[in-house]
Amino acid sequence: MTAAASARLILTRLHEVMASRLHAQAKLDQVVEIIGESLTSEVCSIYLLREGALELFATRGLNADAVHVTRLGLGEGLIGTIAKNIETLNLAEAKAHPEFLYHPETGEEKFHSFAGVPIVYRERAVGALSVQHVDPRRYEDVEIEALQTTAMILSELIAHKELVDLDHPLDLAEAPSGPELIDGLALVKGLSEGVAVFHQPRVEIDQVVAEDTEAERQRVYRAFDKMRDQIDAMGKEPEFGKGGEHDDVLETYKMFAYDEGWSRRINEAIDSGLTAEAAIERVQQRTRMRMREIDDPLLADRMHDLEDLSNRLLRIVSGQLGTAARQGLRRDTILVARNLGPAELLEYDRRRLKGVVLEEGSLTAHMVIVARAMDIPVLGRAKGVLRRVNEGDEVLLDADKGSVTLRPSPPMREAFDARFAKKRERQAAYAELRDVEPFTRCGTRIGVMMNAGLRDDMSALAMSGADGVGLFRTEFQFLVSSTLPQRERQTRLYRDVLDAAGDKPVIFRTVDIGGDKAVPYIEASMSEREENPAMGWRALRLSLERGGLLKAQARALLEAASGRTLNVMFPMVSEPWEFDAAKEVFDEQLAWLRDRRKRLPEEIRYGAMLEVPALAEALDLILPKLSFLSVGTNDLTQFLFAADRANPKLAERYDWLSPSILRFLQRIAQGVVGHPVDLSVCGEMGGRRLEALALLGIGYRRLSITPASVGPIKELVRKIDLGELSGAMQGWLASPPLDMRAALQDWASERDIETD
Repeated sequence: MTAAASARLILTRLHEVMASRLHAQAKLDQVVEIIGESLTSEVCSIYLLREGALELFATRGLNADAVHVTRLGLGEGLIGTIAKNIETLNLAEAKAHPEFLYHPETGEEKFHSFAGVPIVYRERAVGALSVQHVDPRRYEDVEIEALQTTAMILSELIAHKELVDLDHPLDLAEAPSGPELIDGLALVKGLSEGVAVFHQPRVEIDQVVAEDTEAERQRVYRAFDKMRDQIDAMGKEPEFGKGGEHDDVLETYKMFAYDEGWSRRINEAIDSGLTAEAAIERVQQRTRMRMREIDDPLLADRMHDLEDLSNRLLRIVSGQLGTAARQGLRRDTILVARNLGPAELLEYDRRRLKGVVLEEGSLTAHMVIVARAMDIPVLGRAKGVLRRVNEGDEVLLDADKGSVTLRPSPPMREAFDARFAKKRERQAAYAELRDVEPFTRCGTRIGVMMNAGLRDDMSALAMSGADGVGLFRTEFQFLVSSTLPQRERQTRLYRDVLDAAGDKPVIFRTVDIGGDKAVPYIEASMSEREENPAMGWRALRLSLERGGLLKAQARALLEAASGRTLNVMFPMVSEPWEFDAAKEVFDEQLAWLRDRRKRLPEEIRYGAMLEVPALAEALDLILPKLSFLSVGTNDLTQFLFAADRANPKLAERYDWLSPSILRFLQRIAQGVVGHPVDLSVCGEMGGRRLEALALLGIGYRRLSITPASVGPIKELVRKIDLGELSGAMQGWLASPPLDMRAALQDWASERDIETD
């Protein structure tokens, strides 16, 4: 008998039991009899989660007196292991398993073989279903399949309280209660609060058992056709559902969407008597169990791709389409998702969206770049958050400390409110410095500029009092666009930005895409995925190879800046010839416009980003060609330390205040002395008060930072005597203390200078 036939036989008999007038315990007793008989197993037992323990609720073959007496903790014994790990066990000799635990009241000592599957509801185990046999043998795959399908049906029946009486209330997954703290990785720092809203609203499966198997099959066929149409059109979308992945993800999606094995497994589940929705969920549960056993990150990513497609298929077949963005946010919201793309983030009302919590997420994801520009706190790698939070729960997001609190208690809320109030007070004090020029105590004017990347960011220029835009990331328009942005669209954006800036300067960085910022409409030059995308085919390297890309951007910038000063900066310059090649593209477009008597910029200033350490060894060669040089500390640091900042094991390992990085940065500053070149730092380092102290102490006089950091850095500057600070830094760099950060912190504290 096939697995589908076995499951269908069990489902048919279960349907008869559920239709009877028996009370809950009698129904459960009938259920274990049906399963045991169908699988010719001498023992069948159901354990359910109650008051934090797995309690024996019904059995065929074990001592009846053990029902509601035998209890195991999560992780205790074979049953506890199944529930804790959400895994299937199939053992020829149960006693040989290291987690085997004998309970004498059950009378199970004579049984050797054992198979058990978790009863899962909303990605959480609420019980376990097991069978046992006297003879040592492994159960057949068809028997395990039938058990797993039956366990899914039981979870729905239990959730709808059809198999449990009021005397034995269960710990179900649908409504976690009480305060809960989840740690994660701070992707964009900040404090925020709001109610939990799922980016992809959960699909509720109301009917599990099919009335017409053929009708359910046709529903799945139609859903597959619609999903495949969506996948075929996905190449025109900005993201492919896995935020930060690109062409290879699209190919994987196509592979799964047309995979006969996947559709066959769903059909087999329908053959067993499940509805289309329940069949998809059944196969999805199997995928989740496999995911928990996978150590290979690349293979795990592919399984996540299949999970995303399963969710898409489930939404199509159920008719529950659309994200929370389309439904609209009605209150201050903390968005909860597995992953998120930048275009999806931009669909939300920025007035209501206060923060994002991701089950996955990485520091280099496109969405994080956009969220940082929007000043929206983001917490990633918050494991289990999708199943531990309810829609509408109160959420306190502390991305400064890397945690999120669900359903906070009054004391938790009071502590958070106190921190939030203190932060708002500081922000109000910083806002008062908007029109105050940042001079040090010794009278030196420090340039404090802001980073931007969206048209809407320009409103922060006046609000923050920044001296200008030291870094406008032009790639945002490319990352959130489904196709290569046309030159006219680029021109409109750049002109709008310059109009909004007025008399203040804007430095446009040419597009930095490729590598870990891949876009679907530009194919990589290599057939395989890059091992180290941050150091790969990206930024100026890509732009020079794709000449049309840089030509279009050059023309757009030149036309947008007609009659004004244009500041252009090239990213990831490794050697002077790359700068020369990029400038030549601009010179050619300038000549083309001049020949056609187009109005030109009054002045063009060219600069480079020093992110690749090699360029520091050629400063004397490139400085005569530059009007300005910006040190990109984010990439520079990871290149210097050979440490991928997207790797959570390395993200916090190497300190920006390490003598190594500070000495390197000081050498750059000293190399610029005597040249008419504006030197600045662009990056997160300059926006942190303690790190900014170090930068000012080693010779930097211009910082380009997030708009939210402008006020705090202005306030810091006014408390500093550069002579005193520089003297201290020189001493520390000559003879580094054991903890540079602690030494600088102590120095600041002695002078009543607050740091982060």
